[in-house]
Amino acid sequence: MKRKKFIQTSTLAGLGATILPNVAFSKLTSKKRVNIGVIGTGLRGQWVLWLMAKYPEVDIVSICDIDEEMIQSALKILKDAGKPEPKVYKNGDEDFRNMLVNEALDGVYIATPWEWHAQMSLEAMNAGVNVGTEVPAAITVDDCWSLVDTSEKTGKFCMIMENVCYRRDVIAVLNMVRQGLFGELLHCQGGYQHDLRHVKFNDGVQPYGGGVEFGKKGYSESEWRTQHSIDRNGDLYPTHGLGPVSTMLDINRGNRMVYLTSTATQSRGLHNYIVKLGGKFHPNAKVEFKLGDIVTTVIKCANGQTIMLSHDTNSPRPYSLNFRVQGTKGIWMRDNDSIYIEGRSPKEHVWESEEGYMTEYDHPLWKRFEEQASGSGHGGMDFFILRAFIESIKQNVPPPIDVYDAVSLSVICPLSEESISNNSASVEIPDFTRGKWKTNKPIFGLTDEM
Repeated sequence: MKRKKFIQTSTLAGLGATILPNVAFSKLTSKKRVNIGVIGTGLRGQWVLWLMAKYPEVDIVSICDIDEEMIQSALKILKDAGKPEPKVYKNGDEDFRNMLVNEALDGVYIATPWEWHAQMSLEAMNAGVNVGTEVPAAITVDDCWSLVDTSEKTGKFCMIMENVCYRRDVIAVLNMVRQGLFGELLHCQGGYQHDLRHVKFNDGVQPYGGGVEFGKKGYSESEWRTQHSIDRNGDLYPTHGLGPVSTMLDINRGNRMVYLTSTATQSRGLHNYIVKLGGKFHPNAKVEFKLGDIVTTVIKCANGQTIMLSHDTNSPRPYSLNFRVQGTKGIWMRDNDSIYIEGRSPKEHVWESEEGYMTEYDHPLWKRFEEQASGSGHGGMDFFILRAFIESIKQNVPPPIDVYDAVSLSVICPLSEESISNNSASVEIPDFTRGKWKTNKPIFGLTDEM
């Protein structure tokens, strides 16, 4: 079975068996109707469309893509969900602009290659449309500032769809932090440690890799993502690790990130993968990859804490987001499912299981929406991030992960590149709030959040 057919069959056709009834979504909050457009109907965009179609009050009025096969898959998802067929914009890379101008949209969801996120978000806000963008929101410092300036000028929000912030264990730990279980925080870690070699290379034949083609010969993410590994050396995907710990450290709301240093190992993984599967004489064996296999970034915060981020996508390894939260009273380590709280853990200097803590400190949002979140993707966290986006539009309020969060998380990409290119020199992190971080109050994960 061709890989593209395998993915579509296993990932999308199988969704019909998932228990996620429309009636559950109809009981969430207000019934105000909203018009949503989706730019990018690849595999991620199709998943979001399937979830979005569960909301009776959401009208998906338009979609935009340049890949006819992906468009047809998206239309089938909406048809099977009983949704009216949306207007399709597919006439080249710039046709999204026509969609933003011609359609009466309340919000747009952007699920395109990284290099398009900022431009599409800016165009949308200037057209009077609220934005939900996949990560990262931007890949240059200038684009980060443009997103902030445009959001402030237009009054439209730009929400980065960082779903890991809502992961059940992560938001339970946030609950622990806010209740003082760890004392004063000292250090946090996170990262994106995920073997993606099979994603970056694809010959369209075998279901899980097997080929070493990319670019025009690739499929889905391998068409564009691999090129970043050729051109760039930095933390290209920091938000999954940084987003959750940012909420715990009150970044942009009483605290901020001040400067960073980054360093990278040599690049070996992608070349070795090509040689292993395609042979040393394969044309792509001559490609020089700039991205170091493991990129480590250390960040200093205004209130004294440190953050360590890891980017590791080209090595053979199990998946891990490498979370660690450490304070003056204890520590949580996700990779070994362990926690230690001084004065509470049964034995001194001995880890205990996190299981009981996760039950005791389960976040109120998860307790409230557990049934609806079941089966919604990525362990349920896709439900929460999409719901927050839709409810922010319906209630005309700032999203719980706003434009300042979007750029603070995303700016690590270009700043880490700058640091590495200058022998791991320290690089200042801009204050995108222009000083408002000193008085801003936390808005994410509150018990009364929509």
